[in-house]
Amino acid sequence: MADVPFSCRCGEIRGTLHGATPSSGNHVRCYCSACRAAIIFANGEDVGDAGVELYQTTPDKISFQSGRSNLGVFSFNPKKLLRFQATCCGVQMFTMLPTPKFALAGVMTNLLKDTSAIGPVAMEAFIPQPDGTSKHSSVMRLYGGTMWRALLARLTGRWKQTPFFDVKTGKPVARVYVPTQAERENLPL
Repeated sequence: MADVPFSCRCGEIRGTLHGATPSSGNHVRCYCSACRAAIIFANGEDVGDAGVELYQTTPDKISFQSGRSNLGVFSFNPKKLLRFQATCCGVQMFTMLPTPKFALAGVMTNLLKDTSAIGPVAMEAFIPQPDGTSKHSSVMRLYGGTMWRALLARLTGRWKQTPFFDVKTGKPVARVYVPTQAERENLPL
């Protein structure tokens, strides 16, 4: 198990992903339009057909050494995924569900100092198909691992050890910004 440093693009936000291994999380590449749109909205960069890589774990595995107050949150639908970004440089850093009770945190792998501890991409989500549909690879590992880790965090109380939510209120540490219709207009949603 490795502790892997991460930082935002400008270095104001620094932290550590604790206990990273290929089996303690899911190294995923996601091709969904919402992940692509979020990167464009946050960073102004388009990943195109390359997909977005993240490492799914539980929030208690993430700690901040500096800059946590620079976290902002946006969501295209606050009842779905929340996307935490660095307000200092705009880069998207984390994704998670809108409640701390289901312990899930996706760490953007391009912000990790070294990705060798998490191994190669082990599963892919929303892979585009020629007929316009999409499919997932390693479905059981993707969903089974996520559900198992969230259940263990819930049973042990680790879900309360989150730097992203006030567990008493269930609200994120920053106000959730919902992009306006005009801001969403040119995004591939």
